[in-house]
Amino acid sequence: MGNTLHNPLLAGFYPDPSICRVGDDFYMVTSSFSYFPGVPVFHSRDLAHWEQIGHVLDRPEQLPLSPENISGGIFAPTIRYHDGLFYMITTNVSVNKNFIVTAEDPAGPWSDPHWIDGAEGIDPSLFWDTDGKAYYTGTGETVMNGVRRQAIWLSEIDLEKFCLTGERDFIWGGSLAEPAWPEAPHLYLIGGYYYLMIAE
Repeated sequence: MGNTLHNPLLAGFYPDPSICRVGDDFYMVTSSFSYFPGVPVFHSRDLAHWEQIGHVLDRPEQLPLSPENISGGIFAPTIRYHDGLFYMITTNVSVNKNFIVTAEDPAGPWSDPHWIDGAEGIDPSLFWDTDGKAYYTGTGETVMNGVRRQAIWLSEIDLEKFCLTGERDFIWGGSLAEPAWPEAPHLYLIGGYYYLMIAE
């Protein structure tokens, strides 16, 4: 691509980007919905020039899809790195379940899905605290102030057994009285403060 910058950085069909940094390298994944192979993976050294290095879901057993559900498949994947392992967590809305796959190399191969029981809702993400504990965030349905609505929730997760180990704590219900879909939560720890970034 040379030194020419492009806007957008990835022209075409690459919604819901998620990026993680490992040393001097950046890795990005995007939604792929009902397309196969699923979840393209990109690499960059400068956040401006990206090269596709593979797909996360490149085997049929990783990505069960049905031809009648054209609006299904993979929504809002998140890529993270911790202790030598890459994690991609996402929702397959065709089966209404969330799962994690792992890899030592983001170019693949990636594991078969680890389906997460009790993780209803959409848009999962992972966060590791300074004590080594891992947390799952997502969007799910709850009742706040007597109104049934979508909200952001948090739970501790065991990433060896791929199961939730804590209570589902709803931590944010949106900035409006009747918000439309607070979703896509990501937690960050910066300068001693926790930040929750969402779409709404």
